[in-house]
Amino acid sequence: MTATNAEPSADRTPQVVFACVRNGGRSVIGRVLTEHYAQGRVRAESAGTQPGEHIHPEVAQALQKLGLDTSHEHPKVLTRETIAASDIAVTLGCGEECPYVPGVKYVDWPVADPGGQDEETVRGIIADIDGRVRDLLTDLVPDLELPPSVLDSPV
Repeated sequence: MTATNAEPSADRTPQVVFACVRNGGRSVIGRVLTEHYAQGRVRAESAGTQPGEHIHPEVAQALQKLGLDTSHEHPKVLTRETIAASDIAVTLGCGEECPYVPGVKYVDWPVADPGGQDEETVRGIIADIDGRVRDLLTDLVPDLELPPSVLDSPV
C-alpha cells in the first residue's frame, strides 16, 4: 500500500499550502504561523489564485508586533504543482478557483479577510488562524511540542 500525499510518511517532512485570493493576508498569516510553530517539522507555503502586488501592510505590521518576520513574504500564484507537492491544502476564501489535485487533503477555513481592516480586527483574525494552525499541527505531527502561542506574549 502506498502513502498518499494526505498521509505523510515518517521519513519526509509534510507540507501544507495556504491558499487565498490575493496571497496578502490570511494565507501569509497561516504560512508564517505554521513555520514558527512547526520548528522545521512541517513546511508551509502560501499562494493566491489572483496574487496581489504585496502583502497587506496591516498584516505585516500585526505579525511583526508579535515577533514574526514577514520581510520575505511576497504574493505568489497558486499552481497545481504547489498543491500536488503538499499533503494538505488549506483554502481561505479562494473556493472553487483553487485547483483540485487528487490525493491532497483539502480543508476550508472560513476566515475573514484582514485586508484594509483596523489593528484590532487584524489581531482577531490572526488569533483565529493561530488556533486553527496549532490544531492542524497537533493533528499532522502528534509528537510536536508546540511552543506557547505568539498571542500569549504582551504586545
